Amino acid sequence: MSTPLAEKPSATIDTLRFATAGSVDDGKSTLVGRLLHDSKSVLADQMEAVERVSAGRGQEAPDLALLTDGLRAEREQGITIDVAYRYFATPRRRFILADTPGHVQYTRNMVTGASTAELAIILVDARNGVVEQTRRHAAIAALLRVPHVVLAVNKMDLVGYEERDFRRIVEEFTRHADDLGLPAFTSIPVSALAGDNVVERSGLMDWYGGPALLAFLETVPVAAEAADAPARFPVQYVIRHDEVRHYAGQLVSGALRVGDRVTVHPSGGTSEITGIDVLGEAAEVAYAPQSISVRLADQRDISRGDMITAGVADGPTLTQDVRAAVCHLAERPLRVGDRVLLRHTTRTVKAVVKELGGHRELTTNDLGRVVLRTAEPLALDDYAVARRTGSFILVDPADGATLTAGMADLA
Repeated sequence: MSTPLAEKPSATIDTLRFATAGSVDDGKSTLVGRLLHDSKSVLADQMEAVERVSAGRGQEAPDLALLTDGLRAEREQGITIDVAYRYFATPRRRFILADTPGHVQYTRNMVTGASTAELAIILVDARNGVVEQTRRHAAIAALLRVPHVVLAVNKMDLVGYEERDFRRIVEEFTRHADDLGLPAFTSIPVSALAGDNVVERSGLMDWYGGPALLAFLETVPVAAEAADAPARFPVQYVIRHDEVRHYAGQLVSGALRVGDRVTVHPSGGTSEITGIDVLGEAAEVAYAPQSISVRLADQRDISRGDMITAGVADGPTLTQDVRAAVCHLAERPLRVGDRVLLRHTTRTVKAVVKELGGHRELTTNDLGRVVLRTAEPLALDDYAVARRTGSFILVDPADGATLTAGMADLA
């Protein structure tokens, strides 16, 4: 007898994933350090080390940027794709912070950090306003369809906490956001060094009527997109047990139920779900993002890389012609005619670059558009609708190096 163990995730999301981005010397390290310190997420020995180093430099107050400087040094020693993650919590919400570097040569790191983020904080220096790197970070946020964006105007203490400086920067950023098609964003004036409007509201900017940054992070609505979207189940493993095949993997969106009619892509074959296991126990229903195994009514030729979807409506697009927005990540340029591997969910297929949006090549950190022709059909969703099944990476077939991150545009 099946037991309905899997429960639909609560409508209240208690974990927020967000990324920070900013140009060099905009104060991002200090802002991250301030969030960690003032939310009491710093261990005592860490704080003692920061105070000791700060005192050795003749600084009266602890330099909170030191809480992240060690990770930045590691990146500068060669970690150019991975993003440093910080975990902290308040009584209202847990947070996963993707700390991305500000140097222009590490712009690709923001793509990694923001690809799974539900919110991006774009930091600017109140003295300098919107600079080229600010525009690039905004473009990436728009490209990746990050649901929420915060424009944090930092170092307000260095411009006398003047409202006119804040408004000037917001107006300039608004014009650029409109050109990019960036959704509505929230602007917050802060001083990470002094702590103004980071965790507590500041009395020095009484002209600002909005929340402090942490309060906004605690209350920003996060849609339960994965559980409410059409069901997408990329097969990762096929497990044979007592002559029965179990198809295992992560349900990346939607829900699957015993009795559902399903379609297997790319073959197009149909079947019915006869059993679902969650954590090794039978369940009547499973919801994204649970890892599950599924049994079907008949023995079909299904392998890693196939995708199981429920119902006929809202199915993925089966195509060999892929149009996408991309960010090139590798030192090696991407050129028209290049033969690559395309990895989408658990499926890897050969592909050739047909067009690069009028460019001869894409180099490191370039944003652009690409048209690919794949050797086998892919079950794709439009990235604007489904981030997990609308994204892919291009890989060098010679050495397996990641070349390019892509976001499918099926419109």
